[in-house]
Amino acid sequence: MIKKLAFVWHFGYLFVILHALTKLKQNNRTMIHVVCVHTAMALVEPLTKIFQEYLPEVTVNHIADSSLIKEVIANNKVTPAVRRRLLSYYNGAADAGADVVFNTCSSVGDVADYGNEYARIPVFRIDQPMAAEAVQNYKRIGVISTLPTTLDPTCRLLLNEAKKAGREVTLVEGLADGAFAAGQSGDGETHDRLIAEAAQRIADKVDMFVLAQGSMARMEQRLSELTGKPVLSSPILGVKGLRKFLGL
Repeated sequence: MIKKLAFVWHFGYLFVILHALTKLKQNNRTMIHVVCVHTAMALVEPLTKIFQEYLPEVTVNHIADSSLIKEVIANNKVTPAVRRRLLSYYNGAADAGADVVFNTCSSVGDVADYGNEYARIPVFRIDQPMAAEAVQNYKRIGVISTLPTTLDPTCRLLLNEAKKAGREVTLVEGLADGAFAAGQSGDGETHDRLIAEAAQRIADKVDMFVLAQGSMARMEQRLSELTGKPVLSSPILGVKGLRKFLGL
């Protein structure tokens, strides 16, 4: 049974998480428990379906706190308060019996890396497998994002993966300014158009594209058709990578 939990406020959040996630302990402990931590609701439903298709052997729960990404956007960076809340979510999942956290927001990817070192359970980044595949196969990589706060952590991840792989890559940023706000307001047509325009502006400078946010995955095929370049997104690759990480 897959449960969905959403928290969109600050005060008392850890108590509520622990209270709700204690239901995990009622499940069969022979199963691996994954808790997806989100900073918005957009990926809860899509990832639920992706886990069912590509990793059905695990039990999945979701923690979604949209106040996190709002604070990141407002301050144009990950604030200490956002960092503290995320680490509390990671350890709250551990307290409830989860085996691994699946961090779904690239804007807070650096916090996930820190959490993987210091939380009591592993924290797996949704975008790590995408980045690893990109640097392994391509030299000039276009990074498309709908938020400026996602570009820097995604570029750092790509450069780190390139260094680990002994590869040299060139990154070209493509910001679809206004696309995030359009998507949040329900204007999917404008959201998609702005992403397409951002990719087309830099298409002649790159060999392929990565989509910095999982919520952009629906544009993967369309951008490939528009530009004639390969395009990678994180949700399916992330779950497949988690499967490999878990040895399943």
